[in-house]
Amino acid sequence: MGSKGTTSLGKMGGKGTHIRCRRCGRHAYHVRKKRCAACGFGEIAKLRRYSWQNKKINRTRIV
Repeated sequence: MGSKGTTSLGKMGGKGTHIRCRRCGRHAYHVRKKRCAACGFGEIAKLRRYSWQNKKINRTRIV
């Protein structure tokens, strides 16, 4: 007798939500949305980039 509930649902894994992006190479390409969360591939031509992505360095101090 085969189970139809929880034990069967455990075998439904496989292709994840995010796969490797063709443009940036990161595992951020959303299969269903067809866009990369890291670089914006699939939605925008320019690279997705914001000023708050990198940590700010205090450049006012002279050593």
